[in-house]
Amino acid sequence: MSRYAQKFNGCRASLALALGCGALVTMFSSAAEPPGRSTPKPPQSRVVIVHDPAATEAFKPVPNLVRTMVDAGITRLTGKTNLTAAWLSFVSPKDVVGLKVLSAPGADAGTRPAVVAAVIEGLLAAKIPATNIVVWDRQRADLRKAGYAEMAEHYGAQLEGSANSGFDESAFYNPERPILGQLVWGDIEFGRKGEGVGRRSYVTRLLTKQITKIITITPMLNHNAAGVNGHLYSLAQGSVDNFIRFENDLLRLSTAVPEIYALPAVGDKVVLNITDALLCQYHGENHGLLHYAVMLNELRFSKDPVALDFLSLRDMEQVRLNAKTFVPRESSFTNQVELVNNAALLELGTSELENIQIERVSLGGSAEPERSSGLERPKPSAPAH
Repeated sequence: MSRYAQKFNGCRASLALALGCGALVTMFSSAAEPPGRSTPKPPQSRVVIVHDPAATEAFKPVPNLVRTMVDAGITRLTGKTNLTAAWLSFVSPKDVVGLKVLSAPGADAGTRPAVVAAVIEGLLAAKIPATNIVVWDRQRADLRKAGYAEMAEHYGAQLEGSANSGFDESAFYNPERPILGQLVWGDIEFGRKGEGVGRRSYVTRLLTKQITKIITITPMLNHNAAGVNGHLYSLAQGSVDNFIRFENDLLRLSTAVPEIYALPAVGDKVVLNITDALLCQYHGENHGLLHYAVMLNELRFSKDPVALDFLSLRDMEQVRLNAKTFVPRESSFTNQVELVNNAALLELGTSELENIQIERVSLGGSAEPERSSGLERPKPSAPAH
């Protein structure tokens, strides 16, 4: 049974109640407990943040430094002194490891190929067969445009699109209140007629038939409705068909994404999440707009996707405030926290800062001290003009 399945129905009811009452947690703060009640705190989620001030040059990653950052993050998160042992604590040579990236925004704003290459090199060093490594996103065409085809060929890894692989009629997401979708070519029910058509979202066969473990690698990039193109949104959007019906409605999106992530064929397979925070782009959504970006030169590692997405939202807002550059009015809608708070209600992770244990690792001669908790505001470089 899914590690989320036993909790799902009860939490779904709690989620519906919270949405109906508007009881969403205030942005970047914790909800106050009722007087006289003491609620046991969940175990802390760990986030390891690796910083190297020289990791990028003119907004481009420096591959050898990125590889060192990935190695440092993996060993720190696992507590292993041996890099092979660290990777093998997540996956085995028998696994088919899917590296879920966000490629549609391109190589500058989306997941950067240099980060994915560093992960592949670590997996190869741990004796994971190259043919058992799958770099994937929704569309192969987006992966090719972002430069992943050349990278996959170089390492002998597979390159797959979840939509190109087709969808599985035996595994699907059926919202509690079914919404009629706008089916497009590639959706499993496209062209079908009849009652109930367009009300389910089917899981890609890439996950139900091929990939056994997932590592999500997402950028620190805003999303006008989801808040951030983070681990929750990226995996949910890339895993099922008939997703367009959720995109333009905040309530639908913030409910559907956590529930899709909680499907056994999706979230159960996630073993590691890496936030590519080499750059932080705080406006632009699916378009690379480097004049709305700053270099943070960080990679963030955790088993908790909610904690990582929460921290991305928190820090992105501070970067936006620090940038002192004109941002179009629609950017005011990018600070949405409903999705991560709903994911926390489904117990996919934590969105409370006091329950996130943050460990910092500084490389490259950085004078920034390590901190075990209490994330300080980022001090980004000046934005590009």
